[in-house]
Amino acid sequence: MKIVFLGGGNMANALIGGMLKQGFAAGDIDVIDPGADARSKLTAAYGVTCHDSAASAPASPDILVLAVKPQQMKEAVAPLVGKLGEAVVISIAAGLDMTTLSRWLGGHRQIVRCMPNTPALIGAGITGLCALPEVSANQRAAADRVLRAVGTTVWIEDEAKIDGVTAISGSGPAYVFLFIEALQQAAADLGFTPEQGHLLAIETIQGAAALAAQSTEPASVLRERVTSKGGTTAAALSVMAERGVKEGIVAGCMAAAARGQELGKILGAD
Repeated sequence: MKIVFLGGGNMANALIGGMLKQGFAAGDIDVIDPGADARSKLTAAYGVTCHDSAASAPASPDILVLAVKPQQMKEAVAPLVGKLGEAVVISIAAGLDMTTLSRWLGGHRQIVRCMPNTPALIGAGITGLCALPEVSANQRAAADRVLRAVGTTVWIEDEAKIDGVTAISGSGPAYVFLFIEALQQAAADLGFTPEQGHLLAIETIQGAAALAAQSTEPASVLRERVTSKGGTTAAALSVMAERGVKEGIVAGCMAAAARGQELGKILGAD
């Protein structure tokens, strides 16, 4: 199976590293990137073949992964038009819908759109995927195998919901980091050292997430079990409710989804 990456940035690095750990062969992976430094790092780290342009890269690969910034995508894919054969194109570019990508790729229709998140950099990501009808079952399986190299995958049949995936899991790490910041600030205000505050916050987040992942009960029930009437947790949650913490998070997710739709329209306008 020949796999070509267009772009050799952080997410491409994460995917390639994860793929090699999952049994993909370095000799089957090529990367197109104009940056000499990026190419040398990829070759040194993974032993993959790198190219400074599409001209020297293999034509008609089995898989083409689009890993360049959305704003650069139209120009970046132009040299590939007519050279894709039956390749399944996997796009990890936020905001760009498959209709736009198909148009920029000269009508190519074997496209899978993905939304990974940054924990993929350590193999702990979650990726939402959707595909055009022309993508075969085998091609879907191949795309799934690539993204599972850096974490869990979930298939979404309605592309319109990908903006929701972006809002929940794509942007979600930033929400968690904000909560960690808040816990660390509270720890500092209570007199703990930065090291102690960091440890208390991180271990609490990791432990609670692990408990929720292993439990068959909803998060609301787990929350209620920690909350004794008139206790410390109840006092904290009461203040958070007064400040609209939960509602603010939900509203923020809605804003992220709406912005994703706006960006998609802007990026696909030409």
